[in-house]
Amino acid sequence: MFLAYLRRELVNRKKQSVVIALGMALAIALVIVVSGFSAGVAKAQSTALESVYGVGTDITVTQAATAGSGGPQQFDFGSGDGSTDDSSGDTSVAKSTLSAAMGTATYSASALTKVEAIDGVSAATATLSLQNSAFSGSIGKAPTSGSTAAPSSGSTAAPSASGTGDSAFSVDSFTVTGISTAATTVGPMSSTELSGGRYLKSSDDGEDVVVLDSTYATGADLDVGDTLDIGGTTFSVVGIVASTSSDSATATDTYIPLDTAQALSGLTGKISDISVAATSASDVSTVKAAIETALPKATVSTQADLASSISGSLATVSNLLSNLGTWLSLLVLAAAFAIAILFTVSGVTRRTREFGTLKAIGWSNGRIVRQVAGESMVTGLIGGAIGAAAGIIGIIVVNVIAPTLSTASTTAGGGAGAGGPGAAASSSVASDIVLQIPITAGIVLVAVGLSVLGGSLAGAFGGWRASRLRPAAALRSVA
Repeated sequence: MFLAYLRRELVNRKKQSVVIALGMALAIALVIVVSGFSAGVAKAQSTALESVYGVGTDITVTQAATAGSGGPQQFDFGSGDGSTDDSSGDTSVAKSTLSAAMGTATYSASALTKVEAIDGVSAATATLSLQNSAFSGSIGKAPTSGSTAAPSSGSTAAPSASGTGDSAFSVDSFTVTGISTAATTVGPMSSTELSGGRYLKSSDDGEDVVVLDSTYATGADLDVGDTLDIGGTTFSVVGIVASTSSDSATATDTYIPLDTAQALSGLTGKISDISVAATSASDVSTVKAAIETALPKATVSTQADLASSISGSLATVSNLLSNLGTWLSLLVLAAAFAIAILFTVSGVTRRTREFGTLKAIGWSNGRIVRQVAGESMVTGLIGGAIGAAAGIIGIIVVNVIAPTLSTASTTAGGGAGAGGPGAAASSSVASDIVLQIPITAGIVLVAVGLSVLGGSLAGAFGGWRASRLRPAAALRSVA
């Protein structure tokens, strides 16, 4: 009886049922899309943070650059340097230097011992950030008197080594990071994956071996087994790695043993960064405070510090969804609930004679309330199903379009490989992340549940209104 009566009433009141269902569908679709966007942006933010932080590194310790830290590369040549071509008189010169990059501060390696002694530190490793600069070229023999030819107006002839006094030279540079050969779970190596060859190992300490970043290796056309000049010393390439992080602490071209880097650069006993892994996430803030106490001149940065610096459209969209999106969803839901309640109450009013007659023939108030509530719940369920389908379709369309979000972060300087001529004490990392909105059964069920809840509220109000009708009033209206 209940189901037959319910079906008949829904069919007879199609317009009311359709309006209520569509209102619920719109609200539910919006809830699903906004919740999906929130989850997608949260995932994008997580991806951005993973690319900003070194994997396994909770805390980084650097020191602010001071006047005279690093500096422009200088090449000192003695009278005996270079070789002279007897036929042209031109002198060819070449020199390679390895030193701390401009804006990179170095400090005593004893700081690592202090950090390792702090409670809550599970692992720590030091690195030395350097810049290799290679000068090569030729210096032409000075022309004899009267042999200088003035260039024609507007000409920009390339310099040549032809005995006319012209000179040509070039400066090539790349970044070098000295690392502990024993550290793989924390520091630069923890955020790389092996592409060829092998990682550095303990037996490489003091040896002239190098591991290349895959991007640099491709650009320089180098492979495992080749050689590379670093600081005037020939290094053998033993491995190639690909970085899995965009953090400046891992944006380096080459990795060599720390003691070799210190000796070759003349920075014996010096480091530029310390990477720290805490025993647990809850210990990070405590460990940071302890490091700041032990090293008062150091700049100590945690993942939370770096997270607060993320900017760009990612943060903008996140704020928009957490504020405007949430409030918009609540307002639309409230409006849909209000429409359902108003239409249901209005429908009950138009059914005065019907409900009065039913009460006159023996229907109880509870039965009438259940009948009206059942009709509203079914309408809400239909609206929820339509809204869920519309929301899922909307998410699929967005995923097909695949919009991108840009992120930018600024981190404290002195990071390994962050330097270069003119490098500042801080570095900026930018990246684009494709937004993919996940579709979860949980949010769909919650959305449909909200639709049923809205129908139940409308049915409760309508049923309460119907239960207040008196049989005498209905009989009078019939007469």
